[in-house]
Amino acid sequence: MDSHYEKLDNLMTKLQADSERGLTASQVIDRKAEYGENRLREKKRKTLLQHFFDQFKDVMILILIAAAAVSFIIACTQGELREFFEPILILLIVVLNAIMGVLQENKAERALEALKKMSALRARVIRDGKEEMIDSAELVPGDIIRLVAGDFVPADARLISSASLKSEESSLTGESVPSEKDSEAQVDEKAPLGDRTNMVFSGCSITYGSALAVVTATGMNTEMGKIAGLLENAGDTATPLQKKLAKLGKSLGLIALLACVVVFVIGIIDNIPILEIFMISVSLAVSAIPEGLPAIVTIVLSIGVQRMVKRNAIIRRLPAVETLGGASVICSDKTGTLTQNRMTLVKAYVDGAKEPEDIGDENSEQVKKLLTFGTLCSDGTITETDAGVEHLGDPTETSIVYAAYRNKIIKEQISEAYPRLGVLPFDSERKLMTTINKIESRTVVIVKGAFDVLSSRCIHGNISAADEINNRMASNALRVLAIAYKEIDHIPAKLSPEELESGLTFVGIVGMIDPPRPEAQDAVAVCRKAGIIPVMITGDHVATASAIAKEIGILQEGGIAITGAELDAMDDEEFDGRVRDIAVYARVSPENKIRIVRAWQRQGEIVSMTGDGVNDAPALKAADIGCAMGITGTDVAKGAADMTLTDDNFATIVEAVKEGRGIYANIKKVIGYLLGTNFGEILTVFFAMILWRKSPLISMQLLWINLVTDSLPAIALGMETVEKGVMDQKPRPKNEGIFAHGTGLRIGMYGFLFAIVTLIAFKIGEQMAGEAGGRTMAFMVLAFSQIVQSFNMRSYRSLFAIGPFSNRNLNIAAITSSLLMVIVLFTPLSVAFELILMPAGAYLIGIALSLVSVPLLEIAKALKLIK
Repeated sequence: MDSHYEKLDNLMTKLQADSERGLTASQVIDRKAEYGENRLREKKRKTLLQHFFDQFKDVMILILIAAAAVSFIIACTQGELREFFEPILILLIVVLNAIMGVLQENKAERALEALKKMSALRARVIRDGKEEMIDSAELVPGDIIRLVAGDFVPADARLISSASLKSEESSLTGESVPSEKDSEAQVDEKAPLGDRTNMVFSGCSITYGSALAVVTATGMNTEMGKIAGLLENAGDTATPLQKKLAKLGKSLGLIALLACVVVFVIGIIDNIPILEIFMISVSLAVSAIPEGLPAIVTIVLSIGVQRMVKRNAIIRRLPAVETLGGASVICSDKTGTLTQNRMTLVKAYVDGAKEPEDIGDENSEQVKKLLTFGTLCSDGTITETDAGVEHLGDPTETSIVYAAYRNKIIKEQISEAYPRLGVLPFDSERKLMTTINKIESRTVVIVKGAFDVLSSRCIHGNISAADEINNRMASNALRVLAIAYKEIDHIPAKLSPEELESGLTFVGIVGMIDPPRPEAQDAVAVCRKAGIIPVMITGDHVATASAIAKEIGILQEGGIAITGAELDAMDDEEFDGRVRDIAVYARVSPENKIRIVRAWQRQGEIVSMTGDGVNDAPALKAADIGCAMGITGTDVAKGAADMTLTDDNFATIVEAVKEGRGIYANIKKVIGYLLGTNFGEILTVFFAMILWRKSPLISMQLLWINLVTDSLPAIALGMETVEKGVMDQKPRPKNEGIFAHGTGLRIGMYGFLFAIVTLIAFKIGEQMAGEAGGRTMAFMVLAFSQIVQSFNMRSYRSLFAIGPFSNRNLNIAAITSSLLMVIVLFTPLSVAFELILMPAGAYLIGIALSLVSVPLLEIAKALKLIK
């Protein structure tokens, strides 16, 4: 079907569509069955089996498999059944590790998939005569959709009506400039996509204007769907931290390789059997590399992201979690984020009056006229429900509509009596909205918007008196809108601001209040305590913004409030010198927002920026963390942001930063834990070979500890709750490394501690029951001391201050790992690990040695050596 070429009436008939009532519920069911969901076909996912085999691509795992093969060949030549235990056990451990890897990856994938569903696009659709918001995947051909500036187009659609519509279609046509659209346009049958001006296309965005359209194609039948194969890309999901860890792994690999060479040479010189020394060298290499670390980091990030969802913050990209923890400047919008976004019209002033009039249920005729004009020039609506009056649309507009409603001026009735003939939608550049209405026999242009902009367009009215009232209202934290009009003889062929928004007659101004959120003041206080600088950026009047900023603590003594115009007058050098003193920016443009972000970034700060409009997208992308509004935000803003606030609340940003700090701290704990334990294994084998020319641990034992025992406590450690003092610390520097603040030194200290207790255990066991007894003791002590260490790593504070067993997940992980150890120590499986039963006293000594780290680290914490 050539939807762009077909006559609109014919197209509507073919689609059995009704522009006023939309589709019926039964039609939707039938078409969904016929066309399926409105989704692009996703890249085929890997099966569990594919995920399983992917685990064997790691170089160290391949070395292990090679070692198992060599061991198996030797076992075959020797012909003893006992010799087969080692290769079989290696393979069993490798398979077990692969299964755990698959489970971890699957869990992370499910978490990310859940987030994807939460951030799914919504569509404004008319069905059964009612306008509603639905998941865009539910759309079917024939649906009637409404589009406004900021929306992503959810499906290919033919325009039924449009007003100054522009669509950004660079993803389809390559055109960098938004395309102008016109529902009345006649398009050639063979017109290329870029010239189909009566159509809008899935995946593109509306940058200006509004429209009503009928869906003509969904899913893979859309123009975007036809080239979906070209658009498929796996994307690099590795976070900056994971990339650092990958580099770290390579460095550790080189260190381990050198250690292996030394150990191997010593073994050869001392006539240790080649297979044995080869297996020890291989297992030593493997123990040096925490293979599970990247997967565990992904799990920790994913779990943290899920936790943030419960706090009304949806993270769209995993790297944002890392960045969040380091946020040092939060640039926040005022309306709805710092305030309640429950606009209530409280004052109205009409031209010629002495004083403003309080809004009530029966205002003067002059005020009623002002409210009528304001309502006609608004897209916001209100509806009565069982729960009360529901506001739909921009809160500023709905406050005007509700004030009119209280005065028995019903929007639907006056819109029918005085129909709209044309519109210039609001945009942040003009700060105005204009409609053309037929009022009785007159054609009237009604303009509403910012007083300081609109007043300069008026040629009739007492502007100086109104300016005084405007300043008085603004100083009382009221948001002020001005309304003006003019009569015209005919509607211009092309509606332009220059022609319509000039030569106006001033009608009056309305003042509305949007009180601060109760939690905003506390959230700002938390910011300051955490070393985070809160900055207010708003399109509102500077007096209104300053009043709110003072009340909630953003504008303090010595702080400055400036306007966008004042900012424009500064060059970058001057701005850089003053940026730390400016707490409030009023009457800003989107370009101003980008300048503010970049100025703070030049100061070395990590900047979070909020936004909701189409024009905010560049600033959201420029910021280190772009935060889109979930309630008032446009699809374009959400698409550009790293995080969406489902409650549009400033306190949620602060909570998200707190959670981000906690997640980053947990990841560092996991890194410290795994690297510390691995370093301990390397030192244990290395020093034993140097000192005694024998290994206290065979390859089987090292592999079991490294690939089985450590993983579960590490994951549970990453699920630790955010520590209480995390928001008492200053933000971490932008380029801070993993081993900053002595982390590397502590990892080395942990490694030496594990090595010392393990070597002591080996010597004690050796004296009790020979070399097999020594290895049994060394294996037990090293494994259990690492399980105990996972509890030590929970906090820089005393373990007993936070409650030793307050992390339920870690308790379960520790019990599971301990049970696995008990199975290996006390069942026939011990034979494969070359373990023997020891006297009861030996086990008591082993437990005591395993617990040595607790008092030592408690002393270190008390002396502030660990922080």
